[in-house]
Amino acid sequence: MTRRLLALILANILGGVGVASGIAVGALLVESMGGTWMAGIGQALSILGAAILAVPLANLATRRGRGRALTLGYAVASLGALTVLAGAWFGLFPLVLLGLVAFGAAQATNLQSRYAASELATPERRATIMSVVLWATTIGSVLGPNLSRAGADLGTRVRLPELAGPYLFSVTGFVLAGLVIFFLYKGSQPPAAPAIATAAEPRAMGAMAALKWATGHPVARFAVLLIVVGHAVMVGIMSMTPIHLRVLGHDLGAIGLVISLHIMGMYALSPVVGWLADKVGAMRTALVGLILLGLAAVAVLADTTSYWMVTTGLILLGVGWSFTMISGSALLARIDSGAVRVPLQGATDALMNYGAAAAAILGGPLLALVGFGGLAVVSAALIVPAAFVGWLARQHRDRGFAASDQR
Repeated sequence: MTRRLLALILANILGGVGVASGIAVGALLVESMGGTWMAGIGQALSILGAAILAVPLANLATRRGRGRALTLGYAVASLGALTVLAGAWFGLFPLVLLGLVAFGAAQATNLQSRYAASELATPERRATIMSVVLWATTIGSVLGPNLSRAGADLGTRVRLPELAGPYLFSVTGFVLAGLVIFFLYKGSQPPAAPAIATAAEPRAMGAMAALKWATGHPVARFAVLLIVVGHAVMVGIMSMTPIHLRVLGHDLGAIGLVISLHIMGMYALSPVVGWLADKVGAMRTALVGLILLGLAAVAVLADTTSYWMVTTGLILLGVGWSFTMISGSALLARIDSGAVRVPLQGATDALMNYGAAAAAILGGPLLALVGFGGLAVVSAALIVPAAFVGWLARQHRDRGFAASDQR
């Protein structure tokens, strides 16, 4: 258990470097090759790649174990980063976009490691252990964007476009993360069902069937929507922040700092959030997350031209995402039947990324039409239906979940 947990932590650090290095410059690279209206497409394609791979990785985890699924995810991400570099080198925009799709496998893999961590914990500590693995991403994710300048300089030395250079760090991070899982996460078996025993579920279930099952369980329905909305709001605002700051005249160093602080907000407080979810209930911490997402939009709206107000908004956005992601994941991890739990986890991650991809695609046109403040308003509007479904979930006691999670 200890060896596997350490492997997940180390892989998340390395994978975090890879993901964040690309995120910091991805929109700028796409804008430089395709224009402002295409800026959100690059981020959307990476998220779309994460969505496409979420269900196959979950299915592979069910059949062959988490270790093989995570290793394959990092391998696909490495290939994607290499393809981005090749497309930038030869000036082939479609090749860059294709690489960004495969690059998204890293995000899917990093996020699925939280479920791998939950399977190593006792029910009463599941959210805490899950959050510790997510917290490890802080180190790599904060380091990654701050390597933007160094990556750009390195890329220039090897005759890559400046904005493609940071993807060299992405390749390195993904390869090392895959090797860590391959060698240190050996022997992992398909996850067993938690100790909570309640109603019988089908022995085998596909992603769509799992989502249909969730619609009939108020807490499960809320958990899915919470994760989807939290991720879409975060991506909708964050993906266009580099473009907005570039228009305001800030350089790569300043942009990298904002993204680093945002990602720190996403992960740095994860252990605290996980502990709170275990102690006071995931439903209550979910409400905190939705409130923080709303405050993030308010901070951005207060002064869209202020570097520090935008930074404050991005930090709140990251912390709000942490609360919604961990709370929703904790609820899903406590579903009593593995026949439902693992397919629903994969389906939720896929749906989450499809929603975020749509947010990123719309981000460019919205930024051009209504500005950064208008983009924040539209993104924050998604919080309302999630809060309503959460209120409905509080009125029910779902027998597929631990009673403590109704708090």
